[in-house]
Amino acid sequence: MAWVLLAVAGLLEVGWSVGMLCLLGDTPKPPYTDGFTRPVPSLLTGGGIVASMLLLSYAARTLPIGTAYGVWVGIGAAEAAVFGMVVLGEPATAARIFFVCLLLVAVVGLKATSGH
Repeated sequence: MAWVLLAVAGLLEVGWSVGMLCLLGDTPKPPYTDGFTRPVPSLLTGGGIVASMLLLSYAARTLPIGTAYGVWVGIGAAEAAVFGMVVLGEPATAARIFFVCLLLVAVVGLKATSGH
């Protein structure tokens, strides 16, 4: 069950990270939360942060923290990179796609060697 919680926590990470990025106006797209002036996107960003970290903390109760944190960050980083390429128009070069795949291989490797 801890692995499921950790996977969901990692998936939620992209939502709040994109929400925070858009808060700062660092994206060519219009900011979703518009500096926390739009209530629904702002609440979703805040809720995503809380839910993601709570699920990470529950998973870390039974998984080694280094593994749990590494998998959480890896899932979020890969997902954010793919989101950037697909939604925000960032370059989708062969090298970027290769390294996202390599990141996912590392996440699988952490899970496979965790002993849980």
